[in-house]
Amino acid sequence: MKRTIDLKLIDWKTQNFRKPLIIRGARQVGKTFSISQFGETCFQSLIKLDFERNRSIHKIFDKDLSVKKIIQDIEIFSEIKIIPGKTLLFFDEIQECERALLSLRYFYEEMPELHIVAAGSMLEFALGNISFPVGRVSFEWMQPMTFYEFLNASGKNILADQLPCISRFKPVNEFTHQKIIDQLKTYFLTGGMPEAVNRYCHAGSVSDSFAVHEEIFQAYLQSLIKYYRRADIDSLDHIMRTTPSFVGSQIKYTRLDPDRRIEKTKTSLQILEKALILQITRSSNANSLPLSTGVSTKKIKPLFLDIGLMQYNSGVSARDVMEAKDLSHVYRGALAEQFVGQEMVAAGGSENQKMYYWARDKKSSSAEIDYLYVYDSKIFPIEVKSGPTGKLKSLHLFLEEHQKIKTGYVMSPTAFEKQRVDNIVFIPIYTRFV
Repeated sequence: MKRTIDLKLIDWKTQNFRKPLIIRGARQVGKTFSISQFGETCFQSLIKLDFERNRSIHKIFDKDLSVKKIIQDIEIFSEIKIIPGKTLLFFDEIQECERALLSLRYFYEEMPELHIVAAGSMLEFALGNISFPVGRVSFEWMQPMTFYEFLNASGKNILADQLPCISRFKPVNEFTHQKIIDQLKTYFLTGGMPEAVNRYCHAGSVSDSFAVHEEIFQAYLQSLIKYYRRADIDSLDHIMRTTPSFVGSQIKYTRLDPDRRIEKTKTSLQILEKALILQITRSSNANSLPLSTGVSTKKIKPLFLDIGLMQYNSGVSARDVMEAKDLSHVYRGALAEQFVGQEMVAAGGSENQKMYYWARDKKSSSAEIDYLYVYDSKIFPIEVKSGPTGKLKSLHLFLEEHQKIKTGYVMSPTAFEKQRVDNIVFIPIYTRFV
């Protein structure tokens, strides 16, 4: 399956001042497959070291981290000659060997011409224990498959090319819009986890992907126990299974798990966020950039890793999704908001891989904007709603309070053209951020 990361890997390969590349992303989003395919198609040879499956290779990094010694030992282990420029060295599940992770700085300093890519399922935990000198490694993020990638994987390439982009918008006609919405309903159910998409593509049935969702949940839970042994397993399981039902809702920490102390709930949330299973969307006053300067910690909005995992765990009826005339009305609008948030995360987040929204809590006039998006040093307030008939009081209020922001955006499942009503622009919900 073609992924957006493929082009980024090719671009990295051809850079003159290339650094070892670390691919970051949650478990089972397709990191190993994409990197392996990249190595097999773009290099004469690929050497993959899996630090989780083969513990014996840890010994290569036990003593000094001399690059010449490491290269020699890897050649002996793999029985493949390493030729800079023609060999891709792939360190998979690198979080299992911290000294291999540390060695990346020395590869850059002593052999920058060698192509090295590293990836790992729980890499964020290991990265917190190692200090990389600035400028010694590069990072790329990998998320579940976007709707665009899903369309390509399911053979709808022509339809995928019709998706408009927020920065260079091209409207679609009503017929094309309905075809896209039909596929979007399927994506709401299968989600973007590659194995779930693969099952759907082979069987042609969304129900075949549901078994994958449960398998992934169990794999995540076991991984968290392994990498964070002090964690409360019951708390993690509870938070992981209940958080999807809170997507789209502004909540306090106590609401997530009323039966446990707030400190334990916060710890579990931090672990899940570090494992990239969920992302905490934080409230910003949006008075200036960066958005992080005006963040409130009183309330949060959770965003789950994948819409397929979310709908499965929330018990959303597949029939309700497939028969919906307006996807923004399904499950209180939470599925539509998850979709837009997930697409935004894949494009880099609201700002610097983080997600933000806007809220004002006043008894007489509380208001909330679903997402804040930063592009070209400008803030775009985004609501996920139906068509232009809604009142959109929060969006109007936001624009009144932020005079420098001239336009608000509504991403709607019923819009197929770019329609402007005063200072609010309506665009299709499937509009891409990149």
